[in-house]
Order: sequence, then C-alpha cells, then structure tokens
Amino acid sequence: MPAKSKASSKAKEAENKSKPAQSAAEPQQPPKTVNERSTQRFYQTNPHERRREEAGGLHALTPTERQSWVNASLVRRVANRELFLTNKAEREFWKQVSRESPPIRRLERKRTTAAGSETTTVYDWGKDKNGRDLGEYPLDQFAVRAARQAKLTALEVLHRRFLQRRDFARNGVADVTAADGRAPEITQEDIDEERQRRREMAALRKDLYGDKMGPYATDPEWDDVVPIPAEEPEGALATIAYPEDYAEVMSYLRAIMVAEEYSPRCLRLTEHVISLNPAHYTVWLYRFKIVEALDIPVIDEIEWLNEVSLEHIKNYQIWHHRQLLLDHHYERIKGTPDEVKRFGRAETEFLTRMLEEDAKNYHVWSYRQYLVRKLGLWNLQELLSTQNWIEEDVRNNSAWSHRFFLVFSDPAISTAGSHATENDPKVPAEILDREIKYTQEKTLLAPQNQAAWNYLRGVLVKGGRKLATAEAFASQFVKGVGEGEDKEEVRSTHALDFLAEAFAEKGQKEDAVKYLDRLAEKWDPVRAGYWKYRKHQIGA
Repeated sequence: MPAKSKASSKAKEAENKSKPAQSAAEPQQPPKTVNERSTQRFYQTNPHERRREEAGGLHALTPTERQSWVNASLVRRVANRELFLTNKAEREFWKQVSRESPPIRRLERKRTTAAGSETTTVYDWGKDKNGRDLGEYPLDQFAVRAARQAKLTALEVLHRRFLQRRDFARNGVADVTAADGRAPEITQEDIDEERQRRREMAALRKDLYGDKMGPYATDPEWDDVVPIPAEEPEGALATIAYPEDYAEVMSYLRAIMVAEEYSPRCLRLTEHVISLNPAHYTVWLYRFKIVEALDIPVIDEIEWLNEVSLEHIKNYQIWHHRQLLLDHHYERIKGTPDEVKRFGRAETEFLTRMLEEDAKNYHVWSYRQYLVRKLGLWNLQELLSTQNWIEEDVRNNSAWSHRFFLVFSDPAISTAGSHATENDPKVPAEILDREIKYTQEKTLLAPQNQAAWNYLRGVLVKGGRKLATAEAFASQFVKGVGEGEDKEEVRSTHALDFLAEAFAEKGQKEDAVKYLDRLAEKWDPVRAGYWKYRKHQIGA
C-alpha cells in the first residue's frame, strides 16, 4: 500500500490548527447564571480542554494539540514533583510549556451523580434556604446574596471583637490593641450597638440560610444564660408544636428558674411569657417571688397587673397573683389605717371597672370577698355597691351572693366560723327583717328569678325562722293549684317549690305532694325526676 503524501498530512494538520483560532474568534455570549460563568472561566483556564471536547476526543486532535493538552495537564504535577522526569525530559517539557504558555491556574471539574445520572460541575455552590441551587441564580441576584454574606461576615467580626472586649473587661485583662493598654470598659452604648448588630445578623442569617434567632439569643444581656429547651418524652404520639418565639422564651425561663435568679431582667422575662401565655401559672408564682426578692413596690406591680387584667378578663392566675400581692402588701400597711383605706378604695374602684366589663365574673367576685375579709371592708359603701349591681340586673346571682357574704359574715353581727347554711343566733332580728323586705321587693320585680328566692331561703335559715313565715308572700304568685287547668295560675315555679317545702315543714304532706306533682307534670316537667325525688324525701 503506498504511503500517504506528506502534503496531504500537512494540509490536515493546518486545517485542524485553524479550528481553535476560528473558535476563539467567535464572540462568546455573556453568562446569565453563576454556573454559566463558572463554565466559561473553566474553559478560559483550560483552553485545550475546550478544543478536545469540540474535536470529539484526543484521537481527533493533531499531534501538536495532543502534546499541548498533555503538557497543560501535567504542569502542576511536574511542578509539585508528583511526576518525576529525567533531566533531559524535564528540560524539554519546560521548554514546550514556556513556548505554549498555558494558564498556570486551572479550574477543575468534578463528577457528581444525581438522580442516577452523572454530571460534571466546575463548582458546587450549594443550595439556598429553599433548596434552590445557587448555581442557577442570575448573576445580579447572586451578587446581592454575596454582598449580604460579606456584610454578615463583617458583623460577625465585630461581634467576636465585642465578646473579646467584654471578657477582657470582666477579667481585668489589658487590651493590647488599645492605645492606653488598659482593660476596656463596656458601656451601655457598646451593648446597644451589639444588640442592634445581632438583630442585623439574625435577619441576614434568616434571609441567607433560614436560621432563626429569637430576641434573647441576639441580646447580649442573656449571653450568660444557657437556655433549657423543652424535652418531649421518647415515643410521644403528638409533640406540641410551640411557636418559635414562645419556645425560646420558655427555654430561658426554665434556665433562670433552675438557677433561682431573681433580677430585673427576670421580671421582664416573666412579663414577656405572660404576654404570650397569661394562663401559665408557674410563671406567675415565679414573678411573685421576684417581686418579693427585689422588694418591688406592690402599687407599681398592681398598676401593671391592672392592664393585664383588662386584657384577659377571665384569667384565673391573675387574681391569685393579686391575692398574693394583697397579703404581701397588707403586712406593711396594717398598722396604718389610712393606708389600708386608701388601698381598699383603689382596689374596689378597679374591681368596679372590671365588673363593668363582666358583671358576673366569678374570679373578680371571689377576689372581692377576699379583699373585704382581709381589709375589713364591712361597711355601708360595700353593701350599697351590691344594691347597685342588683338594681342593674336583678338576676345577677354573683351580686346576691356577695351581699349575703357581706351581711352574714360580718364579724360584728355574726358568729365566727358559722356556716352559710346554718342558723346564727348572733344575727340581729332587724338585719333579718331588712334583708327579707329587700328580697321580697326584688322578687316582685322578677318572680321567676331564682337568685332572689335562694337568698330569701338563706336569710330565713340564718335567722332560724320557718319558711312558713313567708308563706303569704309566696302564695301571691300561685293560684288554684290542683283545681283544674282553668283555675290554676302560676307566676313563679320557684314560689311553688318554696310553698311545697313550707308545707312539708309544717307536716302538710298532701299539699306538699300536690305542689310537687304540678311542678313535675305541668310547670317544670324537664326536672320531673328531681321533683319525684323530693316527694320521696318527704315520705310520699
């Protein structure tokens, strides 16, 4: 077979040599994404690799191009003595490298496997907080992110410097970077700057990486506290998904409670917890301990408590805290009657404001009874206040109950320890007559009001009087009982009940049974079972 002519071989080599020049002459499109820019930079530092890929492999390159590709690939290994050549070979190698002048710094590509397919990447830029590949970011968007990362880095440097200076100040260590060489002093301005710096750092971390830092983690004042997170039991079926802010503040609360710290910052922390969860009884108890330990004026604490009470009207823990404050404050003012009166007046004024929001608030009325007993407010003004509430709503059972407490628990006219449902011979007859008359007047306004009838029963029992003494009053609300549908008229089922009990008390069982039957059959069939039980009680 005849040998190929040298002219044809040289022509092919000349043609191949012209291809890189042509490729280089073609203008490159500017990159749009980070990955595209990385790819362009890779080819800029690996020009022979681009030629190899365009030609379709090493076998398609000319001998000169193959040699240049090999030389560029071996430059770093030969320079680092990872590949040893003879002196002659090494001199020849560096002579060729000097003539070709390949880029000394070369980017590398990495092979990665994702979703079962192998790909090559110049650099893995990672993912953002939403799982998006940073390499797919447009260049302008990536530049903004890079600027934020640079700002975060600068803030972290200043943050570490603050921590170092604070440690120096605490330990009295001289700061060699200071002009005078003395231990630094941390001023309030420094702390405020650090607090603002941490807020900015938290915002940047959240924006860049999705990391969330609460207000306590970013506050220098709490650096010395190691928060204690909530521990869910192993294998819990349903863990509680606490809001992040609440979980953080509770972790700090646990830490300071374990340390038994009672300080102004702890007081502020309890206020924050209460604003998030006012029903958290533990934090209320801890707050009272802080008030005691710091000797905080009770009046100041009550002013704050009033605002919280108006925001959370039905909260029980508020009123237990107020009761503890009352006991604590009373020990200081009990020797000064004017102070007691002044405090009692302020408290009743606020309680009146609370009852205007909800006239039947059980917690308010319970505290009011405790206040009366503690401060000795057995006076006409308090009695008239119950009258006002009853005038406003005659069915307000809480007001009736408070009135009964005021009248029949007053140490001046009652026996100490006397039960509410037992006779108390110490109660004056004129008090009994006054209350009976008052109750009957209010019953006429609303005969079907059970609160007034219960009050009447209680007054009679306290005075040791028979129910029959009020039989005439109760009879005006019922007519023709058992005499037929046409003649029977009942304006109050409670009057029927009252009369049935009065008849049983006098031994008139037939009349008592008749009234109870009419309640079960006609006037209150919903509670028929109860009325039958009452019949059984009287032996019918």
